Amino acid sequence: MSGITQSTALWYASRATGVVTLVLLTLVVLLGIVVNRQGRLPGLPRFAVTGLHRSISLLAVAFLAIHVITAIADQYVTIQLIAAVVPFASSYEPFQIGLGAVALDLIAALIVTSLLRARIGRRLWRGVHWLAYVSYPVAVLHSVTSAKDLQSGGLLVLTLVCVLAVAAAVCYRIAAARSAGGPASPGGPLDAGIYRTAADHHSARWPATGGDGQDTVPAAVLAGDRPAPRNGAGR
Repeated sequence: MSGITQSTALWYASRATGVVTLVLLTLVVLLGIVVNRQGRLPGLPRFAVTGLHRSISLLAVAFLAIHVITAIADQYVTIQLIAAVVPFASSYEPFQIGLGAVALDLIAALIVTSLLRARIGRRLWRGVHWLAYVSYPVAVLHSVTSAKDLQSGGLLVLTLVCVLAVAAAVCYRIAAARSAGGPASPGGPLDAGIYRTAADHHSARWPATGGDGQDTVPAAVLAGDRPAPRNGAGR
């Protein structure tokens, strides 16, 4: 390998951001499953986990945007702008680039519905977010088929680790849902903008102050993000 030059900088940038996006999407899917099933990670309250999920989702979107822009701007091959959003419209590797366009469109649908969640309703939002389980494998197929780097060596190992981790998490989610007697709802990658802040989270569940002006949220609840006792104990 001759190294990065002015003529290959965009190619390397596209490849690198593609790999980073795949890793970030994997983390988003895994956190989505944890947030919806367990509600927290060991040592972290729920709002911290959802905040982490949101932050990684936004970071994944940023790297995905850079990946698409650098791929289009790279003059080594010709990928039209329309080919990035219209599946299988590319004159260069139409199948591989088409898979990327499908994944991009699905992720865009997840983002838009997350931003409009308050207006479209939870039922429609949940229905659209089943696409989360479709967008991830499509993105993986796009990565493996379009980038020979991911077909061998360390990047292949990294890809396999990502896929196996998501597969194990989904299997756990299905098994846990069946044992609980309920359906498994999608964890939903890229739920950008839908999570409440810590203050919103608590104010929605408990009044900020009581009638005497005192804080009615127990300190232990604020620290551990546990539901308030229904019998009034601890107030």
